[in-house]
Amino acid sequence: MALVRRMNSQVVARIAFILLIVACVVPLSIRSFISQEGPSIEIVHASGDRQTISLVQIKAKPSLEREGSYQNQYGNWSASATYRGILLTDLLSDSGDYASVEVVAGDGYRMTVERWRVVDVDYPMVLAYQKDGNEVPNWEDGFSIAVLPDGGSISNVEYGVESAGSYWVKQVTQLILTPE
Repeated sequence: MALVRRMNSQVVARIAFILLIVACVVPLSIRSFISQEGPSIEIVHASGDRQTISLVQIKAKPSLEREGSYQNQYGNWSASATYRGILLTDLLSDSGDYASVEVVAGDGYRMTVERWRVVDVDYPMVLAYQKDGNEVPNWEDGFSIAVLPDGGSISNVEYGVESAGSYWVKQVTQLILTPE
């Protein structure tokens, strides 16, 4: 009888140990699964609805890869590299009508881009997630807006602005669509 009690207590101890392991491993597995989605941005639609889109979801869509660089307000050229990203027209295709997109960066910088610039096929605008093969989150600039014409570079004169570089926003955290 004592042997049966001893065996029962050993079985109970083993079951408790297994349950303890499961209780520790399951939350870690769930956290690992959730974090596989990786970095994300938020899109605030003109209706006010909010949508979070992850790097995994962005990469599941067609991308554009091109060399690009821009001219800043002083006439200097910057950011010469090969970028890969999703066209903003594709990213916002289900967003309905909007007049402009306010691009918000993690450091508080904001840039409003008129819809006609977003849809301009001669100067495709992408939400870049990769620069020279280095991908977000390892790419320190994070998600970035880049304008990637066929020729690769975009000057102030050809883009009709004081600084083409002001459209290249780093560390993008949010895209806010303004209603028409």
